[in-house]
Amino acid sequence: MDSNLLASFGSVFAWAGPVVFAVMGETLTEKAGVINLSLNGSIILSAMVGFAAATTTGSFFWGFVGGAAASALVAFIIAFMSIGLKQSQVAVGYVLTLATKSLAYFLGAPFIGKPVMQLPLVSIPFLDNLPYVGPVLFNKTLLTYLSYLLIIVCYIYMFKTSKGLILQGIGEQPAASFVRGANVNRLRYLYTILGGALVGVGGALYSLSVKTWNGQLTGIDGIGWIALAITIFGGWHPIRGAIGAYFFVFLQWLGIALQPLLPNVNSRIFQVAPFPLMILALLFVNIGNADWVDRTLAGLPEDARKIISRLIRGMRTRGPAALGTPFENE
Repeated sequence: MDSNLLASFGSVFAWAGPVVFAVMGETLTEKAGVINLSLNGSIILSAMVGFAAATTTGSFFWGFVGGAAASALVAFIIAFMSIGLKQSQVAVGYVLTLATKSLAYFLGAPFIGKPVMQLPLVSIPFLDNLPYVGPVLFNKTLLTYLSYLLIIVCYIYMFKTSKGLILQGIGEQPAASFVRGANVNRLRYLYTILGGALVGVGGALYSLSVKTWNGQLTGIDGIGWIALAITIFGGWHPIRGAIGAYFFVFLQWLGIALQPLLPNVNSRIFQVAPFPLMILALLFVNIGNADWVDRTLAGLPEDARKIISRLIRGMRTRGPAALGTPFENE
């Protein structure tokens, strides 16, 4: 395979890093029973704060700390309004996504045109020389490598540890978890804020690695909505969520790769195409939850019905039973 094509394809994993952080953060939050609908605004705000903090201090560390703190603060507001004051998580999140986006563009205006800080690439010895795989996966930034690790850590934590089982419990059956000794609302605060911080790291990674901060022209508006969709697409599972993140970014890369081959096609079509395609994929995955699907399958020949049923069963998703539902300690 051509080395230039390999290097270009390798950018998929770099671009996907911020989306992976956002999806893992939202998966943690929603597993606990809270919907952080402010994701789009939080990513834009944390991208601005991360870029501002890094360029002001000259330190990538403070850039990521600033981005994580900004998004964690937004997540805390959602937790306080929904858990403490019992307000609608959807309504509060939607208002905050609009407010944080406007705030980011207003506060970030002085930083437009500032010298760009971009995370350096770090090659992993020996692994970066592996045929095909090395240039694609192991010549990236440290935060990209951390996004790989985050997927594994989230999976092990959720499904292989006792605390992960408690996390699932407070999202599925909070009353039963409370009876067993779990402080449901305190844990929901914790996972909402932690999830928000991960989203903030993803936002800062956008402006310090994938793109830069250029106000409304930065080009990250809409990524938060996609991250929310990918969380559902992934069935609230870290591995499936990561696959969804890489699939979306692959569609973006494919649009760029195909553009020179199809010069007569309007370039904006390639830029916009990944968004409706991702929505169609989301609909396809969740179509198995509809009652009419079972009725339709019942009329098919037995062999065809078994194959299609097995395929749909493998893709079928179900959110945490108590997602978006306040819990009262009785």
